[in-house]
Amino acid sequence: MISPRLRKSVARLMLVLSSIGLWLIGGTAQAHVLPTTTIELDVRAAEIDAALTIPLSDLEAASGIDLGSAGQSGIDAHSSELLDYLENHFAPTTLDGRPWAVTFDELTLSSAEDLGTGIYDTLTTTAHLVPPAGADERSFDLGYDAVIHRVVTHVVMVTVRSDWSTGTIDSGREIGTVGVDSVIGDITPLTVHLDDGSAWQGFVSMVSLGITHIREGTDHQLFLLTLLLPAPLLVAARRWGGPARPGVAVRKIAAITLAFTVGHSVTLALGTIGFPVPQQPVEVLIAISILVAAVHAVVPIFAGREAFTAGIFGLVHGLAFSATLTELDLTGGQLAVSLLGFNIGIELMQLAVVAAVLPPLVVLARTRIYHPVRAAAAVLAAAAAAGWVFDRVGFPNIVADAADSLADVTPYVVAALWIAAVAVAVLLLRGRVVGTAGPDAFRKGEDRRQGRVVRGRAPRHAQMDRQGLVEHPQEVHMRGGHVLRD
Repeated sequence: MISPRLRKSVARLMLVLSSIGLWLIGGTAQAHVLPTTTIELDVRAAEIDAALTIPLSDLEAASGIDLGSAGQSGIDAHSSELLDYLENHFAPTTLDGRPWAVTFDELTLSSAEDLGTGIYDTLTTTAHLVPPAGADERSFDLGYDAVIHRVVTHVVMVTVRSDWSTGTIDSGREIGTVGVDSVIGDITPLTVHLDDGSAWQGFVSMVSLGITHIREGTDHQLFLLTLLLPAPLLVAARRWGGPARPGVAVRKIAAITLAFTVGHSVTLALGTIGFPVPQQPVEVLIAISILVAAVHAVVPIFAGREAFTAGIFGLVHGLAFSATLTELDLTGGQLAVSLLGFNIGIELMQLAVVAAVLPPLVVLARTRIYHPVRAAAAVLAAAAAAGWVFDRVGFPNIVADAADSLADVTPYVVAALWIAAVAVAVLLLRGRVVGTAGPDAFRKGEDRRQGRVVRGRAPRHAQMDRQGLVEHPQEVHMRGGHVLRD
């Protein structure tokens, strides 16, 4: 019978020989990096979820379980043996030695890719780690030695993927590795010490997540921008006419934004607390909402009901927003704080978009070029929406691919709008821009407001209005030679 001391000596010798062999083959070894196990920790309020990805060939070698080439069915057939093996080699404990409870989800065959090894099969599962009562969840011994207890060249990389209380969301921050010490031949244990967190850090991270969601959400941005296109205009004879007063445009947009906020806040809350959200239909409806908004930007199909329509579409967009929070799997107080913070982040970004786009649109709407610009922008939005509809029902297309990258050019579009608006404002002040967007009521001395035609010569201040210096002529009409204001 071999003594433990002799076994340890043999293990050390094998490790040294393996290291020498890897050093001798030099460049070849570097070109074929060995696959590693990864453990990604998601820190919850009362437990830690550990997502395991284990190279299948190394797992077979270490466990002695021959899975053959049957794929997922082979894993299913040996699931009991594999679970027993993992339970024996994943035993976290408190720093004073008390064991944590460990349960595993289903075992799944997957694949991973590495620049050195190429594509290889992996076993994936999630272990739920629950500390004993009164234990510190943020400091513990990982107690993991699967595969590395037999395959001495194997390495386990441990990262924190999410930790709400420290504001860590999908970061992949590495906290350590587990492997065999090449000097002593023993497995080096990993003690996890997570940073202290707070509800405030979690709240701030959720606000940031809401901002990022809108900033990177091309479809949500496009919907909001398309709604803004006709906002500075009045409706005349069932078509978009001249510009509204800036105050009118601001109040109109405020109502639209508020209605959209109320709508998406309701369904965001419902979806986050468990209301079933059919992802594909929701994504299709979002694309359709953009298409409808684009049509409205060309022809006013719901004039005067923009706020109501925005609220209805907000219900749809809120369901999509909720998917982001649902993925975090939060509960209790963390969920409530996250819901508030995420919603605030969304609103801040929406207000930023409105503040960045509405002023130049109000200025440009006082020129004749705004009508073709608005129509062209609406057509582009409609094309993007149509591409997304087909893509989201299972027909990928280049239009959808191009539309997905629109968020990257948004800053440049906003910058161009401001440059154009400043140029127009300068020309207006110098009296070099004549005429406004839409029908010029005083082009022939006629007032066409609400279908009335009153002939007469426009007063001087109405002519000056063509240069944007006084209120719009549609708000002034003549009767019996007198100038009347609405």
